[in-house]
Amino acid sequence: MPRTDYLHVPSAQQHIARHRDILRAHPEVRALTGATPSSMAWILALVLTQFVLAVTVGDRAWWIWLPVAYVAGATIDHALWVLIHECTHNLVFRSTSANKLAAIVANGPIVLPAALAFRTYHVLHHQHLGELEFDADLPGPTEARVIHTSFAKAIWIAAFGGVQGVLRPHRLTQVKAMDRWMALNIAVQLAAMALFYARAGAGPMAYLLASSILAVGFHPLGARWIQEHFIFKSDQETYSYYGPLNRVCFNVGFHNEHHDFVAIPWSRLPALKAAAPEFYDTLYAHHSWTGLLFRFIFDRECGLYDRVVRKT
Repeated sequence: MPRTDYLHVPSAQQHIARHRDILRAHPEVRALTGATPSSMAWILALVLTQFVLAVTVGDRAWWIWLPVAYVAGATIDHALWVLIHECTHNLVFRSTSANKLAAIVANGPIVLPAALAFRTYHVLHHQHLGELEFDADLPGPTEARVIHTSFAKAIWIAAFGGVQGVLRPHRLTQVKAMDRWMALNIAVQLAAMALFYARAGAGPMAYLLASSILAVGFHPLGARWIQEHFIFKSDQETYSYYGPLNRVCFNVGFHNEHHDFVAIPWSRLPALKAAAPEFYDTLYAHHSWTGLLFRFIFDRECGLYDRVVRKT
């Protein structure tokens, strides 16, 4: 039977204890922490590539540009989201302001201004993992109750960008929704998109919008939202993915490793796993995002209540 309520736990998140235990057993992993400025080169290259693709295929027939958006555009945008995530943890530059500016640049082809809002909510996700009042990664009670059929779960995945960016922030009433950096993000993004539309036209803009929606929606990469924290083992609340798609999205599948050591950049997460195999090899992990996507949609046992929840 599918769950009809979250898995409520009285304990603190597991990452606090594992971080401590790994440092005791392997103090050398401290050397893996620190910013990776070369990630900025990836940001610039991917932003440029996405805009060039938009101009190149956007004015062609939909049956040409839409598959390109699904295969290439969504993959590029998802990779940019991972790099925005790196900026969120100050892992591109040492300076917080420099990381925020880098995130605004990475936001460019994603159409809607979201990089700095993501930063606010994602930091809270780490600090308050599993707390309904602060963790925007958690499906809310109404969301979890309503989304339970295969059709509803497929629509939920397809519209996940709107679910995450529009619906869930309304639940987090104690979180400040706007600051000067978010305002700058909005102003720069609106100006950039207005200029792009004026110069390139509707077709390339449609390509960018489709890529942005697919990057976090009904796509193998979209299964990441299921992989990271949906329960597949009763005593585990975070899960990693060790499949081949890590190569196109900067090792974002190493999610247990990331939660354990948020100061280790994407390029060194595999080294962390290799340094502490006794801590990670025993954990349940996923190896296929595509398989997980279909399992979540069609398995009646899988639902949005499959999450660990704790009191604030």
